[in-house]
Amino acid sequence: MAIKLIAIDIDGTLINDQRQITPKTVAALKKASAAGVKVVLCTGRPMTGVEAYLEQLGVANKDDEYVVSFNGGLAQSTSGNVIVDHSIAFNNYADWVNYCLKEGIHSQIETRDYIYTTNQDLSYYTIYESELVSMPVRYRSMDQMARERDQYIIAKAMMVDTKDKIDRALADLPQDLRDRFSIVRSEDFYLEFMHPDVSKGKTLKTLSEQLGIKQDEVMALGNAQNDNSMIEFAGIGVAMGNSIPATLAVADVTVADNNHDGVAETVDKYVLGQE
Repeated sequence: MAIKLIAIDIDGTLINDQRQITPKTVAALKKASAAGVKVVLCTGRPMTGVEAYLEQLGVANKDDEYVVSFNGGLAQSTSGNVIVDHSIAFNNYADWVNYCLKEGIHSQIETRDYIYTTNQDLSYYTIYESELVSMPVRYRSMDQMARERDQYIIAKAMMVDTKDKIDRALADLPQDLRDRFSIVRSEDFYLEFMHPDVSKGKTLKTLSEQLGIKQDEVMALGNAQNDNSMIEFAGIGVAMGNSIPATLAVADVTVADNNHDGVAETVDKYVLGQE
């Protein structure tokens, strides 16, 4: 069955360690797109951290091209027409952030426009995320947020701290909180919490069905835990050579890493029929 949709993670997959899409990868994806294949970026990033890459690939601002952001919390056309939109209830966020405070873990939330944190002493990782996804940071005390709760559409919440602190917080996380969120670890220093119905795989399935594309006509590429659900869903699930062991285990095939054109290799072989 021919591939009609390519779902691609961004960090550690589409882009190299210099945060660039290589010319070889751009060329391969543009050839696939010209042949009618949907190229769908599926990322934990907000849209502000995706737009430049959509421009490079020639799929920005189109009603018939699509992007999945916030680890599946939002799916839309690249022109902004929303298909899937799952946000976190404020009361669930309030209980979660209280746990973060008790554990001494830096935390933040992301809306479509801003990163918000209740930590006046900003985490290094909050600043890093802000720069990575081109989204400004705003500090708010918890009582301010509670008073203004209707203003916040929370796409995802994040623990942003050192690996050892997040390891401990995850190990001790109460079952009650586990049941209220979909939880993925995108980096050693990022533990992400979304609406319980959210995953890249679930949202990719919804998008594919709306487009009339069958499961075995979908290929997905990724490298980290938050990519596993879409790799498992796809007809061809691809792990990059730099993937974590859990991602390698669920993939159908493994290709070169993100610094050696693994995406281009995959598209050439499985979509364009070039060896």
